[in-house]
Amino acid sequence: MTPPPEFIEKRQKLWDRLKKEYDDWVAAQPAQSIKVTLPDGKVVEAESWRTTPYEVAKGISQGLADNTVIAKVNGELWDLDRPLEKDASLELLKFDDTDGQYVFWHSSAHMLGEAMELHYGGHLCYGPPIESGFYYDMFVGDKNVSSFDYPKLETIVKNITKEKQPFERLEMKKEHLLEMFEYNKFKQRILNEKVTTPTTTVYKCGPLIDLCRGPHIRHTGKVKSFAVTKGSSTYWEGKADAESLQRIYGISFPDGKQMKEWKHFQEEAAKRDHRKIGKEQDLFFFHELSPGSCFFLPRGAHIYNLLVTFIREEYWKRGFKEVVSPNIYNSKLWEVSGHWQHYSENMFSFEVEKETFALKPMNCPGHCLMFDHTTRSWRDLPLRFADFGVLHRNELSGALTGLTRVRRFQQDDAHIFCRFSQIKEEIAGCLDFLNGVYNVFGFTFKLKLSTRPEKYLGEIEMWDKAEKALEECLNNFGSKWELNPGDGAFYGPKIDITILDALRRQHQCATIQLDFQLPLRFNLGYINESGEKEKPVIIHRAILGSVERMIAILCESYGGKWPFWLSPRQGIVIPVASPFNDYTVKVRPKQIQEAGFLCDYDIDDADTMNKKVRNAQIAQYNFIFVVGEKELNAETANVRTRDSKVHGEHSITEIINRFKKFQSSKCPNAEETFDV
Repeated sequence: MTPPPEFIEKRQKLWDRLKKEYDDWVAAQPAQSIKVTLPDGKVVEAESWRTTPYEVAKGISQGLADNTVIAKVNGELWDLDRPLEKDASLELLKFDDTDGQYVFWHSSAHMLGEAMELHYGGHLCYGPPIESGFYYDMFVGDKNVSSFDYPKLETIVKNITKEKQPFERLEMKKEHLLEMFEYNKFKQRILNEKVTTPTTTVYKCGPLIDLCRGPHIRHTGKVKSFAVTKGSSTYWEGKADAESLQRIYGISFPDGKQMKEWKHFQEEAAKRDHRKIGKEQDLFFFHELSPGSCFFLPRGAHIYNLLVTFIREEYWKRGFKEVVSPNIYNSKLWEVSGHWQHYSENMFSFEVEKETFALKPMNCPGHCLMFDHTTRSWRDLPLRFADFGVLHRNELSGALTGLTRVRRFQQDDAHIFCRFSQIKEEIAGCLDFLNGVYNVFGFTFKLKLSTRPEKYLGEIEMWDKAEKALEECLNNFGSKWELNPGDGAFYGPKIDITILDALRRQHQCATIQLDFQLPLRFNLGYINESGEKEKPVIIHRAILGSVERMIAILCESYGGKWPFWLSPRQGIVIPVASPFNDYTVKVRPKQIQEAGFLCDYDIDDADTMNKKVRNAQIAQYNFIFVVGEKELNAETANVRTRDSKVHGEHSITEIINRFKKFQSSKCPNAEETFDV
């Protein structure tokens, strides 16, 4: 904008005055000798209020200093140019570290915000990093962001990069912050409603100054490649009755090569979009008359039912009893003992000491009532309930995204009611369960132990024991895991499981959570060996998450090339010419299909045999059976695959036997191992 918005100059003047005061205060602090301990145990001498993490890194090597994104001081993320204040442990994180990416994209969001202010003159709201990139929300009245604006924003960001604007940190009093952001009603709301401390921090890069905890990269020149990816409308804090905002998304990297790789990945992901594959393979569709509710066509329903059956079979093996509990979407199950209250169409809140905890509909309350409907003994425990009940959430229409965000779904929800002493054994069983299921799907996964949050319910002693039990289970499980401090649920610690699909994208589907509070709220109990009543512990457990979302993930991970056991197109019979149409029909329905497998045929004389084979490969039939005179006489079929691998002539009986083996073993590569 020419001239730039007036608030930029006013904001800058207040910053200049307060920043000078702060810099003078830091300069007046006495420098004392401190020790900085590096991860390898090496100790570096430094001065308090003078030596920065960047200077320590530079003392080791210039290359290390240049490639470091952010520091971690005594376990806390720390700006590279912020002086150390006392003895400290120091880690130097690069972009390939999760925290390094988070900070890099957070800083890039500020660069995008600076460009948005200069281009639109609107009022910035929130601008966080996300799983892959970042976004910034801005209030611009009735204006809409156009894709034609993206190149202009990218040009501004290029100039911001060239200027190597430093990211500067300043802690300010609340009254000064209210003055600095008097032009922005959204920042005023944040300050008045969410900032409960006398001071908080802001960060500056170029003309942009914004409320921010930080930390950030050293300067904007570290961002070598930047792209605006998309824009959308949203509401202030996601509330449909609040102001409409414009959201702009971006992605950035410290290396241009990484941007090229990312763009290639996006192209591949677009080809694998489950909505595209669902349409091409006649699996499912959505309709405006029932938004957010998926209509599964016969082939899609085949996949859906196989997934449910697969998990059910695993339930039975592991001692779960399947139940059907009411859908709580329109019920009052949450209003227990006057503590639970209806919060909105799709959320419920639990109020403790004026703190509100929100929960979305699930089967937990129904299972609690099932536990409580009869007297329970210690001999009944552990009691494992499994439920595929249908759930509903009134997601905002703008949030609906294919099968990944729907309003109607089924969840493989399960709850284990056990004694505290049984936690370790039951958690070990849950981990073994998810490991077995995810191995079948070809997923690898990451584990995190999320511990007691700042706001929690229950006794600290019980939390400590539970966290120790989970830690021991994870250690015994043998897979690498990370600690995620303070991210547990308010009612108990949990294990977060993130799966990685074929494109190395992360998805959180499974969950294993301990719950000490629901048994209290529902007054659950069992009679122990001494005849006394004790409270059980609840373990919340899901493996697929929602069946709908898992189908979307599998669809994209496989790229529509379903493994044989899950495929809606296991085989197709194609004649070499029309005289063999009768034999084609006989092979398909009379033999292969009656044996329990999905097998089609193509006797359309308008196409050549080669064209039919190619159509079958495009449609992702696992096996293609070509029949002619030789096969007719020998009652065989010539076997080939969707990837043009030829296995030659085999009897129909042999084909069926191999299909049975593939189905029972859930073989991931039946097409390759047909002859093995």
